[in-house]
Amino acid sequence: SIFLSPARLLSPPTMTFLHLFIINKSGGLIHNVRLSDRAPAISTNEFLLIGSTFHSLHAIAAEAAPEVLPPRPRSSDPAGRPLLRRPRVGIESIDGGSVAIRCLQTPTGVKFVLT
Repeated sequence: SIFLSPARLLSPPTMTFLHLFIINKSGGLIHNVRLSDRAPAISTNEFLLIGSTFHSLHAIAAEAAPEVLPPRPRSSDPAGRPLLRRPRVGIESIDGGSVAIRCLQTPTGVKFVLT
């Protein structure tokens, strides 16, 4: 399944994450960390490309999401007006063969992506 609940963002103990990417709400790569010696060595430009590509895919998935989530209780915008709906989720998880990607998006739009 592409979509997972936030409670399932942690993978089984047998899986090792290789990289952490932090992506701002505009799609720019803020920070990346190599988490394992098994992680492939890639250039800075490739890191930037991966970050912006994931951001684009996440945005497309959020727009294509079939349902709009109801507002959270007592949620409002900075001006105090009640929110009509919560933002769509986008990609939370991708599992395929030897590849696993987990994404947690904060309310400010910053994404933490583990591969």
